[in-house]
Amino acid sequence: MYDSIDIKEIDRINIGNNSCIIDIRDKYEYILGHIKNSINIPLNYILTLPDKYLDFTTTYYIYCESGNKSRKVCTFLNGMGYNVIDLIGGYNEYIDDK
Repeated sequence: MYDSIDIKEIDRINIGNNSCIIDIRDKYEYILGHIKNSINIPLNYILTLPDKYLDFTTTYYIYCESGNKSRKVCTFLNGMGYNVIDLIGGYNEYIDDK
């Protein structure tokens, strides 16, 4: 089972060389607003070619709009052996806290 944290905690986490925040929403949603220092890898890309974007030595914090898709992506990627953490609540919850 993968780990999860409330998305409101992400600003308190030290994102370094061995971790990365991934926004799996569509590119236009990412452009409209995203978590600072996150990168955009749309859902279909990360599910189709995870080995192109991810490695097994990095911890990935994954979020979507509401938290539903990120939960499914984390389940899938965890099953493949990736170290993923689901950001519960998604971007909507994150901006509600700002």
